[in-house]
Amino acid sequence: MLRPRIPVNPLPTGIVTPLVQPTTPTDIEPAACHHDHTPAPVTAAPRVQVPAVRLTPAGLVTLVAGGAGLVLIVGTVLVSMLLAVALTGVSIAVVAVVLRLLVRDMQKGR
Repeated sequence: MLRPRIPVNPLPTGIVTPLVQPTTPTDIEPAACHHDHTPAPVTAAPRVQVPAVRLTPAGLVTLVAGGAGLVLIVGTVLVSMLLAVALTGVSIAVVAVVLRLLVRDMQKGR
């Protein structure tokens, strides 16, 4: 029962060699039980009909307008964030130049 089985690969000729099963005693009988093993009858489930999505021309125009509006809003937010990052970078660069000039003036002793 717990012995490993080696898988059999088909030969290039297409002949498959079977696994050699270890010999086990076959005098073991399954335990007898006192109940019925027939499966219970299966009843067909009622089919639920899902309503299909139907777009009217006005609904289609609304859907397209809503999608375009969403794209414009997301684009505006992303561009404003990029602009904020750019302005922050420029202001930091200006501050760095001013500080550099101040340090240079202090070293010259002015």
